[in-house]
Amino acid sequence: MKKTVRRGPISQESPEIALEGLLRTELHAFALKAGLEVLGAMFESEREAVCGPRYRHIEGRKAYRAAHAPGEPVLGGRRVRLSRPRAREVGGREVVLPSWRAFTAEDPLGERAYEQMVLGVATRGYGRSLEAVPEGLEARGESKSAVSRRLVAATRAQLEEFLSKPLEGVDLKVLMLVGLHFAEHVVLVALGIDADGRKHLLGLAEGATENAATCLALLASLRERGLRAERSLLVVVDGSKALPKAVREVFGGRALVQRCQVHKKRNVLDHLPKGMRGQVSASLSQAYHGRDPERARRLLMGLARKLEAAYPGAAASLREGLDETLTVMGMGLPASLERTLSSTNVIENLLGTVRGVSRRVKRWRGGGMILRWMAAGLMEAGKGFRRVRAYQGMARLSPALERNDERIDGKLKVEEAA
Repeated sequence: MKKTVRRGPISQESPEIALEGLLRTELHAFALKAGLEVLGAMFESEREAVCGPRYRHIEGRKAYRAAHAPGEPVLGGRRVRLSRPRAREVGGREVVLPSWRAFTAEDPLGERAYEQMVLGVATRGYGRSLEAVPEGLEARGESKSAVSRRLVAATRAQLEEFLSKPLEGVDLKVLMLVGLHFAEHVVLVALGIDADGRKHLLGLAEGATENAATCLALLASLRERGLRAERSLLVVVDGSKALPKAVREVFGGRALVQRCQVHKKRNVLDHLPKGMRGQVSASLSQAYHGRDPERARRLLMGLARKLEAAYPGAAASLREGLDETLTVMGMGLPASLERTLSSTNVIENLLGTVRGVSRRVKRWRGGGMILRWMAAGLMEAGKGFRRVRAYQGMARLSPALERNDERIDGKLKVEEAA
């Protein structure tokens, strides 16, 4: 009789893939073990430099060996328990070896936790994202609470750095202000564009609503850090009514305010039934894509009159700040740059990175937490900054700003003479 042999489940991996995984694991374990041996030799070498060679009488010895003690250097994003070589001065004070001080610092842990966060690793899964340590090596610092504490410290440091960076020497021509909603809070984001079309993250401010007080606080902070308010500046804002008011209070006539055309279109369409939105949207686009501000104004006012009887809310929304949606159109800029500076899409694109970094946050615990995550997301987005589209046309923005300065300066002289 033929003997039946019971076989286990067939592996889905080929022998080559299984062997590759095994070799990778073994190689990693070997590299870690070799690294730990090198680390131990480094510590012992530094102790010898302090205490002198072992078993040798040295006149005027300043330190001596003091056996070993347990310690916890940083390895692969966590702390591991190792035996630490000790040295003491002749007077009895502990000598801290330079390499031991470096390998036990908290900074590498905070940096690793922060990097994992921006890559989308949850604090609960932090330990699983790290490389495995050799068997028998005790490790800690991988728990959710430990990682959370390091994240708070790292993001708080990032926020402080972000909000204190000096702005002197940055030749800003454009200031963009946008409010982003997080739970019951609104965070105002300020972005600058210099004469060469380069973007600069400027600041943040948090408030319960997108009101003028929050914007005033943000602008005051920017001025304290070196933002110049005595020269004209193009200020592009979203659909909020409070932002233009605050901007004029700080900059006066030096601020040439441009309302975001995308936000304006959205606000108008929100007052209309779905059946009318396509037609009205096309009319708004026709006006905003023209190069003649007077013609655009006539088209928009005509559209507001058509909407007045049936949809007064839409008509009122269109008329509110209408001229400020056409500010850039009257500056004689190239068409591509005009479209870029007629909306806050430059900032809106950055906010996609912020949402990506913070997507695993389930509950916002106050404005401080929101600001920390916002700063982390914006600084991550800033690593990939490029110059704005059609930046070559920025040279034609400066004359428009200078003409506004001449107009204001001339008006001030007349007032002084009177």
